[in-house]
Amino acid sequence: MAVTHNSLSREGSGGLLDISSDNSDSSNALLAPLDYIRRVHWRSLVIRLGWFLVPSFLQGRHLSDQARPAKLGPTAYLDGMRGIASLCVFFCHFGYQSYSLMHGWGGEGANFNIMRLPFLRLIYAGSPAVSIFFIISGYALSYRPVKHIRNRNFKEFASGLSSMAFRRGIRLYLPIVASTAMCVVLVRMGVYEWTRPITLDHTYLRNIIENHANIFPSAYEQWRKWAVMILDGFDLFSWQGFDGYRYYDLHLWTIPTEFRCSFYLFAVMITTARLQTKFRFLTVAVVMYFTYTRSRWDFLLFLFGMVLVEWDHIRGAHTSHSSSPTLPLGEKEADKSVSTPKAIFWQVLAIVGLYLMSHPDIADTTTPGFAYLSSLIPEWWDAERFRYMHGIGAAFFITAVGYLPRWQQFFNHPVCQYLGKISYALYLMHGPVTKAVGYHWQKMAWDITGVEGDAYHVGFVLGACFCIPTIVWCADIFWRAVDIPTVQFAKWYENQLIVKAD
Repeated sequence: MAVTHNSLSREGSGGLLDISSDNSDSSNALLAPLDYIRRVHWRSLVIRLGWFLVPSFLQGRHLSDQARPAKLGPTAYLDGMRGIASLCVFFCHFGYQSYSLMHGWGGEGANFNIMRLPFLRLIYAGSPAVSIFFIISGYALSYRPVKHIRNRNFKEFASGLSSMAFRRGIRLYLPIVASTAMCVVLVRMGVYEWTRPITLDHTYLRNIIENHANIFPSAYEQWRKWAVMILDGFDLFSWQGFDGYRYYDLHLWTIPTEFRCSFYLFAVMITTARLQTKFRFLTVAVVMYFTYTRSRWDFLLFLFGMVLVEWDHIRGAHTSHSSSPTLPLGEKEADKSVSTPKAIFWQVLAIVGLYLMSHPDIADTTTPGFAYLSSLIPEWWDAERFRYMHGIGAAFFITAVGYLPRWQQFFNHPVCQYLGKISYALYLMHGPVTKAVGYHWQKMAWDITGVEGDAYHVGFVLGACFCIPTIVWCADIFWRAVDIPTVQFAKWYENQLIVKAD
């Protein structure tokens, strides 16, 4: 930007560049351009910051290339499905603080609210969504390696798998470092103290009250606990549930599970890479059976994702022209038309899958429509009972959708695709933002509507109308500020360390 004599002279009332001024005035005149540049610099930063805070879906053509919607390919529907699942997890954690959500319709001879019916309860059911996460993760991580295995391109297989293994921890944990560090800052600033009285008043939140982190006597103690928590999350050698994140964000228990299952999946792919297809399927089936008998539902779902992706390669469900290990975008559409009898079969399987995912978390033996199904769960099953049917249901549903273009079209809708892009950010942000801001919105809504009888439900919905946009907005910002740069940083960092080809 050109700086003119006139523009500078207007900065003061005494004529900053007046040659008849004394030496002091002349000295001030020399500082004027610097002051102006500083003001322009900060003005530009403020404008850029303000524009960055605008949600990406409102930025249009000004959106950065990394955040711009990509061309959809035949597996893009899985991104959309993951986005919807992430939203359901958010609804679960938002709702269970006010209502008991674990019962199905009619469980224990009560709980006859319409929203507890099968299919409808999936809107706020978090556990089935986690099963969907794990299958899609197994699918996404296996997509490129399995393609290289089938093409007998073992050099690319080794290179690609090495790259994924190196970047996996960065991809999963760097956003967690940022989100939990944000929690520590909010706690130290006293933001959580502003909402603590709301969590202690059961007039408003009447069911599960999540942990509200306290201010430690010193910043050192607070940050030390945070650092230990982050490091403990990297433990690959224990199948015990990790509750280390519970203090700042209890929703993050799935991330160490994702990390652990990812590396076990990499080991299975390496072990079976050079086997013939039939023997690879047989070997993976044996591993899956062993995993099943140990009630390791999480790793079992990852393995199912691997099996499903190879089957999709075999049946020609999609072609690949991308080197990215994530779900490919920009691929050619394959012919997915199916005959009417087959279409009916896959539609029925999808519906059955949704029904099984509606399995109640508790009191399943007394819930109409699920009492018999609950009797099929083996007595030796050590994990939570609902994981059994939720995992089967998720496997049925994801498999069926791969054959149903109408379902894929739904998940390819721009809203679903957007939710897929911000899914990890939404997962990380909904807890801290609810505690810092969401409780204020909810209390404000209940103060308007009252909390007696149906007024409580009206207030809950009114509060949600403010909380949901706020959390989606914060997730959008976190996605662009942390999530996208994390992927770029992981690639850059790996490139700095690897041995370069001659």
